[in-house]
Amino acid sequence: MGIEREIKLALPASQHNDAARFFTERTGREGTSIALANVYFDTPELMLAKAKSALRLRRTPQQWLQTYKTVGQSKAGLHSRFEWEMPVAGEALDVDAILNACGDEHARDALRQAAPELIAVFRTDFTRVYWDIEHDGAMIEAALDLGEVSAEVDGETRKTAISEVELELKSGDESALSTLSAELRGAFPDLDPDDVSKAERGYRLRAQTRDDSTGAAK
Repeated sequence: MGIEREIKLALPASQHNDAARFFTERTGREGTSIALANVYFDTPELMLAKAKSALRLRRTPQQWLQTYKTVGQSKAGLHSRFEWEMPVAGEALDVDAILNACGDEHARDALRQAAPELIAVFRTDFTRVYWDIEHDGAMIEAALDLGEVSAEVDGETRKTAISEVELELKSGDESALSTLSAELRGAFPDLDPDDVSKAERGYRLRAQTRDDSTGAAK
């Protein structure tokens, strides 16, 4: 079990290239670009969402990973939550492995109850460009994510954009996240703290009425 700590900032898509240059100049190297495809699972009644948890299967260029998270807390773009992540052999969940690793009784019970009815409920597909940054004695992964969330609801495809910066603490003091975020926001005044995770966006997309989703369902 780990506690994921990250600051998420909404970034206009038109500023991604400028933000990439900012991180490249700061680190002295180009970012690493990867394509990430993610499927989120829940029951038809959304038992995991109601238990404030999220279950994801991710395809990376190297492997498949499954991740189980609690919603945790988010304030001013800073997200703190429990996370259990592990590789899997292929394009399928290994729920037993998560249950064995999960150290939170509430989250474990929620997944155990949901397991027999799990289905894919939405997906996120995006390109991530990331840099490892040493800042105030801490190691931080800075990532630019650009893509979309999509969900199939009653035969309708709904989509909403992903365009954000994530600053994730890998080691060191959490305060380094805030100081790096402040430096970045000084360079890009249009950056806004974002308290909504990608999983929450997917659930909100599913919950939209048909009228609400007309502009996004393309």
